[in-house]
Amino acid sequence: MKIYYVEDEKDLSEIIRKYLVRENYDVTVFYDGETAMKHVGDQVDLWILDIMLSGQIDGFDLINAINKANPDAAVIFTSARDQALDKIKGLELGSDDYIAKPYSPRELMLRVKAVLKRKQARPGQMSYSEYSISLDSREIRHNDQQIELTNKEFEMLLVFLKNKQQPIERKLLLETIWGKNYVGSDRVMDDLLRRLRSKMPLLRIETIYGYGYRLL
Repeated sequence: MKIYYVEDEKDLSEIIRKYLVRENYDVTVFYDGETAMKHVGDQVDLWILDIMLSGQIDGFDLINAINKANPDAAVIFTSARDQALDKIKGLELGSDDYIAKPYSPRELMLRVKAVLKRKQARPGQMSYSEYSISLDSREIRHNDQQIELTNKEFEMLLVFLKNKQQPIERKLLLETIWGKNYVGSDRVMDDLLRRLRSKMPLLRIETIYGYGYRLL
């Protein structure tokens, strides 16, 4: 499990980092909101966000950006300010849990495990931007409207979603969808991508000229 931890109190952040590593989590620490903001689109299982941060970007700014770039990520807020107001606002913005400072590292570990357990209990579901995707039924919905994809279009979508933010070589995309023994023209992939973009215009698929594509 990959965790991003945003905390400007360096002594506290180092203590929590050691606890998380001890639990075998892959942990990255950010000491300010500006640095963390550059990584909101990364594929992360959980963000632990302090609300009050040095600089212009606080935890509320970060969760708004995370919700747009990677809505599948879980979020735990921490704060030493007015606990009631922060908790209400954090939950309204979509945080999964809230813990008030000062807190014990052990209590935070219990919260982390509980949030990640709930996250894993929702298999077969993915989301991107305003799209809700069911892997089991292969159903895609946007604003309560169902989007109909062919099998090949859905397979292409899955490749992009499972490799979000990662460059995907054209050859690999072709082999994944049509198989390694495919001998036809690779122009079929361009046509498939065109249809997918037309049906799901909110997909931000970047063309990497001379190489392939990347879902942002």
